[in-house]
Amino acid sequence: MKNLKKILALTLALSAALAMTACGSGSAPAASGAASGSGADGKTVYRTLDQIKESGTINIGVFSDKNPFGYVDENGEYQGYDVYFADRLAKDLGVEVNYVSTEAANRIEYLQTGKVDVILANFTVTPQRAEEVDFALPYMNVALGVVSPDSRVIDSLENWDENDEMIVISGTTAETYLTESYPNIKLQKYDTYANAKNAIENGNGAAWANDNTEVIAFALQNPGYTVGIPTLGSSDTIAPAVSKGNQTLLDWINSEIESLGKEQFFHADYEATLVDTYGLEYEDSLVVEGGAAAQN
Repeated sequence: MKNLKKILALTLALSAALAMTACGSGSAPAASGAASGSGADGKTVYRTLDQIKESGTINIGVFSDKNPFGYVDENGEYQGYDVYFADRLAKDLGVEVNYVSTEAANRIEYLQTGKVDVILANFTVTPQRAEEVDFALPYMNVALGVVSPDSRVIDSLENWDENDEMIVISGTTAETYLTESYPNIKLQKYDTYANAKNAIENGNGAAWANDNTEVIAFALQNPGYTVGIPTLGSSDTIAPAVSKGNQTLLDWINSEIESLGKEQFFHADYEATLVDTYGLEYEDSLVVEGGAAAQN
């Protein structure tokens, strides 16, 4: 009898242990519309190229408030440089595009959770980000820049007044760069581009640091502001990003970018979406064709 009790107890203990192991292993279930594919970390979920084709829709994350790169117009339609590219990706893939509005801080999260298949939201390539997502070939050059009011143009960060604050957007390379390179500068952080623009216009900070393409556009569109620092730190590139490990989709996008370069697609994109803001003088310095970025 005692032996029988011991056997029963051992059986129950083993059953409980197996149940706990089953509950604790494996990745979280994919969100609706996400695939069963998963990254090496066991958490990232994604849809492969074939799964996207089969569904008939590709989910692409873009900005909705960053004119002229990604924004929603007065008719509720997505427009801009990134959107022009996204439309072509969907067309050549033979699927419809579903735009998902994203903010700088949640671009990686949206990929890792399967909310989007691709991010096309002015995503600057950095070594830190490349550890969490896979970047395709670049399609644009970019650097950081600083814009400030004409009444007090900031043209250097070396003599920064410690009583002043710099406006940045959370999750951007500007935030990372300033935190690491200028820890003495107090940062005033905002979640959206619209809020950052409002902050500089309301005088909440001495200057605004962001991609130079963004601050140049702001100064051109808003009299009374000057880009005193047009290039801060090193020059970088902007590229599409997919979930870590989604090799089939990554390979297709790379092939597509190379193919589009043969027809000078991104120059056409620039002239359709950016020329009114920047003019022709910036075209060759900003545009990257065929994924062949200039070496710095």
